[in-house]
Amino acid sequence: MSVITQPTGLLRQQDPQMADVLAGEARRQADTLQLSAAENFTSPAVLAALGSALANKYAEGYPGARHHGGCEYADLAERIAIERAMALFGVEHANVQPHSGSSAVLAAYAALLRPGDTVLAMGLPYGGHLTHGSPANFSGRWFDFVGYGVDAETGLIDYRQVQELARTHRPKAIVCGSICYPRHPEYSVFREIADEVGAYLIADAAHPIGLVAGGAAPSPVPYADIVCATTHKVLRGPRGGMILCGAEFAERIDRAVFPFTQGGAQMHTIAAKAVAFGEAASPAFTTYAHRVVANARVLAEELEARGFLLTTGGTDTHLISADPAPLGLDGPTARGRLAAAGIVLETCALPYGDQRGIRLGTAAVTTQGMGEPEMRRIADLFAAALSGEVADATKTTRTRSDVTALALGFPPYGV
Repeated sequence: MSVITQPTGLLRQQDPQMADVLAGEARRQADTLQLSAAENFTSPAVLAALGSALANKYAEGYPGARHHGGCEYADLAERIAIERAMALFGVEHANVQPHSGSSAVLAAYAALLRPGDTVLAMGLPYGGHLTHGSPANFSGRWFDFVGYGVDAETGLIDYRQVQELARTHRPKAIVCGSICYPRHPEYSVFREIADEVGAYLIADAAHPIGLVAGGAAPSPVPYADIVCATTHKVLRGPRGGMILCGAEFAERIDRAVFPFTQGGAQMHTIAAKAVAFGEAASPAFTTYAHRVVANARVLAEELEARGFLLTTGGTDTHLISADPAPLGLDGPTARGRLAAAGIVLETCALPYGDQRGIRLGTAAVTTQGMGEPEMRRIADLFAAALSGEVADATKTTRTRSDVTALALGFPPYGV
């Protein structure tokens, strides 16, 4: 394989220990199934930008107003990234400097809130992110978070509860978004509730933003004051974040990113974001985004047929949240047995009790070229890995071999 499978000869010669690590990771990605909902395979062009000379450039500030010299190409790269993001998502302003999705959310809070302000967001037991009020995170330490949940029977957001909590607590901001909610938020309803109580509306679109780019999910842009997102996941860019907003919030957002919450921009990553935005504007990406959703729906149906209990009864996105309890397993145990068989995913909160389920996504395997027949095959592999009350070494070895054969048939970077 090319691009990432084999480290360059120079690295092998200079640092064989690290060359072995990188080669091992490339093999791991190639011969296991990458079903993490938060991961994907970038294109070779994105990887090339990440490894470019811009990795050497210090560029605090913004294009035309840097604190360092020699930024003419850094400025050009960032302007291209901004222009492409604005066109792709139909916004008046984009900030492409956040180092991560969490950094983007931090900057949004810094732009709109003051310590002690009340914020209404999805509660962590129902799928809220750490930045939505976890006491271990800056959000839970600096702001007074109130959590909304989901209907106990359907698993869907209880918008009446959201409205009642908003009326009671009068939050300064409302956050819509989740790390394991497999349906589309009703952004217009959130907007109505925010307007009723005079709150800002922040959309944390880290997971669906790639589907939005490909026209496979509704956009939060017409409804939210600020949209925070990542550039990896379905969007298929480098690991990083971005913020989208209208012109009225542009200056506040830019100051909140730099100098308030971050220092120098990672210019090689910004160049890679620009490449990814350009790719996401293509008809091929639109086709890809819809295939991601189609694959997720088939995989969800097949898992349900094999005994899994699906949160909300299915999915409209790339993401599936499932409870393996009907199979006699909890989430962590299921994840461990799947990992032993070469199937990579994570656990997640379930919208009832204190159990944990499993979260998976179809973005990476779709990038590899897998389709609906492979989704059915993956469901069979799930069943093989998880059947039986206890793990069986011989069966696990056999399933691992089947997983490897499937994965190697769809190399992420060609042969």
